[in-house]
Amino acid sequence: MTNPPPAAAPRAAAIAEAVRTGRSSARAETEAALARIAAGNPALNAFVAVDGTEALAGADAVDRRLAAGETPLLAGVPVAVKDTIWVAGRRVTQGSRLFADFHAPADAIAVERLRAAGAVIVGMTNSSEFACKGVTTNLLFGPTRHPQDPGLTPGGSSGGPAVAVAAGLVPLALGTDAGGSSRRPPAHVGAVGFKPSFGAIPYGPGFAEPFTGIAVMAPIAADVAGARLMFEALCGPDLRDPESIAIAPADSRPPNSLTVAYSPRLGLEAPIDEDVRQAVEGTVEALERAGVRVVRRDPSWPTGVTETALMPLQHAGLAALYGDAFRRDPAQFDPDIAVQIERGLALTGPEVAAAQLLAVEVARALAAFFTGTDLLVGPTTPCVAWPLDRLGPETIGGQAVPPRAHAVFTPLFNHAKAPALSLPCGTGRDGLPVGLQVIAPRGLDRRVLRFAALIETVLATGGQG
Repeated sequence: MTNPPPAAAPRAAAIAEAVRTGRSSARAETEAALARIAAGNPALNAFVAVDGTEALAGADAVDRRLAAGETPLLAGVPVAVKDTIWVAGRRVTQGSRLFADFHAPADAIAVERLRAAGAVIVGMTNSSEFACKGVTTNLLFGPTRHPQDPGLTPGGSSGGPAVAVAAGLVPLALGTDAGGSSRRPPAHVGAVGFKPSFGAIPYGPGFAEPFTGIAVMAPIAADVAGARLMFEALCGPDLRDPESIAIAPADSRPPNSLTVAYSPRLGLEAPIDEDVRQAVEGTVEALERAGVRVVRRDPSWPTGVTETALMPLQHAGLAALYGDAFRRDPAQFDPDIAVQIERGLALTGPEVAAAQLLAVEVARALAAFFTGTDLLVGPTTPCVAWPLDRLGPETIGGQAVPPRAHAVFTPLFNHAKAPALSLPCGTGRDGLPVGLQVIAPRGLDRRVLRFAALIETVLATGGQG
């Protein structure tokens, strides 16, 4: 049996407003977050490093800015950062023994923008090694545990950031997403995870990525408003990232005037558990009752498209970056990551090129789909959280499945470079959270955020039925 969901995490918008108006202070909010982390983290292992002295110094700097008349967007909001993202001077390991003693020489642009917006970085949160695994565990820090049941995994790779938010330790966290890493864990623990359009938030400086051209910085929040605030603080092009882009302004049309396609399996032949299907279907029905125009329509993907067909890109990237180190000392690597590196070393050039070409076709297919609809909704994952000691559930929808079957509904939207957000839409077995995914064409990130806020309102007012 699982425990009841943890108390609601503090909301970023409320904290920022209280600090800006003088009803609270950045120091007080940081002290409260540090106390929550000290009390809650030992059972969860969401945070792998917390520097209270540095966090309080950062909070005091924010309070001085406020005293001087500034009104930053995220004033005094405590934020966690995934242990793959550079934070200047902090130990950042990627969950790897190879980087156990690495200290970041600079802030990532996203971290730099968090500081400029008045956020206070309180610590680093756990990730799978190189963010390349669908559960959050590694040889350095061990597993992150689900806040409702310590015997379950939150998924991965951004399990640490997602659990930090869902458990109420912090209201915001910064993760990464190259295949669902910041949507699936929030779906499993009851948080909001937003994968922006590729390039909407500048990437780097930081570690070289195994999966070039699809990885993004991803806000994780207790609610959609928090994800929106964080996104607005971070988005916009930067000359240091040549792939960064400007995104469209918010739609002038109200969210309930959009045409929304609902696809129960997002156009894929993949099993889904009945409790998840019912939670997602119930949310869609609630939206229809609220006046949203919903059509049943599936994306039409290229022949042969599966996550497996695209995984050579990740495996080849890992082999290129870490193959030599693996050959020298395989014991330095998580055995599950070692398997991926070995696969990458065995790939041929044509096999990698075939995956690259397929990724291009995926992006074109989704673009074509959106010529007839404004948004796409469907499940974030086909199952709720599963036992901590497994890479994935053994069965989904009553069928025996391979370990990555839990991840099937998220990666194609990375390859399509489109914005996709997961938000809680009810519960499945044992009261475990279920996530609904909202997707739009590339560059229409604000459309996704506005519509997700509408969904949140519909569900909060009892519209789910």
